[in-house]
Amino acid sequence: MTQQELLVNHLEGTRDWTLKLLADFEGDDWTYQPADGMGHALWICGHLVCAQDLLIFIRVLGQASTLDESFTSHFPIGSPVISASEHDYPPIEVVHSTMNDMNKRTLAAVGAMTDAQLSQPAFAGDGTSIHPHYKTKGEAVAHLNRHEAFHSGQISSIRRLVGKSYLR
Repeated sequence: MTQQELLVNHLEGTRDWTLKLLADFEGDDWTYQPADGMGHALWICGHLVCAQDLLIFIRVLGQASTLDESFTSHFPIGSPVISASEHDYPPIEVVHSTMNDMNKRTLAAVGAMTDAQLSQPAFAGDGTSIHPHYKTKGEAVAHLNRHEAFHSGQISSIRRLVGKSYLR
C-alpha cells in the first residue's frame, strides 16, 4: 500500500464513522449544543468541510478556496459556535451535500499526490513558518484525519446527550 492509499484509506474510514454517528440524527438533534458556544452537529459538519478545503486545497495544494464565502461564513474556525436560534445556518441537506462533495474531491486530490508532494514542508497560515501540528504535507493530510476523528468524538457525545444509543 502506498502512502497515498494509506492516507485515503484512513480518511475514508474516519468519514464512514462520522456518517454512522450522524445517520439517525433528525430535527433538533442537529443543532443541540451541550453548552453555549460549543459545536452542534450541523456546525461540526460545516466546519469539517471548511477544514478540508483549507488544509488540502489551500495549504497543501496551494490552490484558491473551492468553497463560496456564503457557505464558509457560517462556520468560522476558532470562534464560539452561535446557536441555531441566533443564526440562520444552511439547511442540513446543503451542509450534507457539500460535505460529501468536498470529501470526494479531497480523496481524489490526496490519491493523486506524489511522494515528492507529500514530503514537502507544510506551512502555517502565514505561508512561511512551519505549521505547529505537522511538518510535511503528508503529515498535514494525516492531521486532517485526526481533526475529523476529534470532532467525531464530539458528535458521539452529542448523540448520548440527545438520548441516542452508544455506537461502536
